[in-house]
Amino acid sequence: MATEPRRAADAMRAARAARAVRAVRAVRAVRRAGPPLVVLAVVIGIWYAVTYLALAPRRRFLLPPPHEVVTDGFGDWTTFHETLVALGATAKVALVGLAIAAALGMVFAVLMSQAGWIERSFYPWAVALQTIPILAIVPLIGFWLGYGFWSRTVVCVLVALFPIITNTLFGLQSTDAGQHDLFTLRQAGRWARLVYLEVPSALPAVFTGLRISAGLSVIGAIVGDFFFRQGQRGLGSLIDDYTQRLQSAPLFAAIMVSALFGLALFWLFGLAARLAIGSWHTPRRRS
Repeated sequence: MATEPRRAADAMRAARAARAVRAVRAVRAVRRAGPPLVVLAVVIGIWYAVTYLALAPRRRFLLPPPHEVVTDGFGDWTTFHETLVALGATAKVALVGLAIAAALGMVFAVLMSQAGWIERSFYPWAVALQTIPILAIVPLIGFWLGYGFWSRTVVCVLVALFPIITNTLFGLQSTDAGQHDLFTLRQAGRWARLVYLEVPSALPAVFTGLRISAGLSVIGAIVGDFFFRQGQRGLGSLIDDYTQRLQSAPLFAAIMVSALFGLALFWLFGLAARLAIGSWHTPRRRS
């Protein structure tokens, strides 16, 4: 007879615990999503204020209100379909360029971490490549390689390469000295030290470089579209066409789509980092 009240009490405690867990999860979700949503609301409010208070009616085409961007840029299927097709072309260029930049950057970083003379020979040129204005060499790339897919891909590689090199090299060279001493005591070779110590320790920095370069590759693909008009049109050429035709609402919609694509790549690499290293590398969190 006493079993039934005990079961009822256990069920009540389990229900309270489940409600507490749901409440904690809800609070965490609000803390994560709340600040960005507040910032978004403030930006939209400022946008409306500038459009209707700072601009004369005849000049509001320079900054159309947000609802007009939604209706004309996303609500019109013809315009939205054109933007999606251009996004597909830009995404293909950006992803291929990012993959090539990641492979080259990691290989060069590993080589530079293993030999000081390689670092002294190549790292200054990597820095110089980063400081060259990309718009100055894009026309030359077109002269050399044509104006199609691979020219745009080369632009992406040049833009996205340096963050991967510098972050990977920093991670490889920042391995704990005590761990190195332990591998020395075990008489580990250079290859074992690289594979089992330096590369795992460098993964947080590697993923940081990939997240930075992911956004840069999107920028490189769009910049290439501005100059290279052969082949399938991307977001860059579409944005240029909207600018020439003074179609400001579709123009802002295309810019938003490119920004969202870059954010999606950034988030995906962040998720990959948590899956790959989240179990043993937990960054310090601030309230």
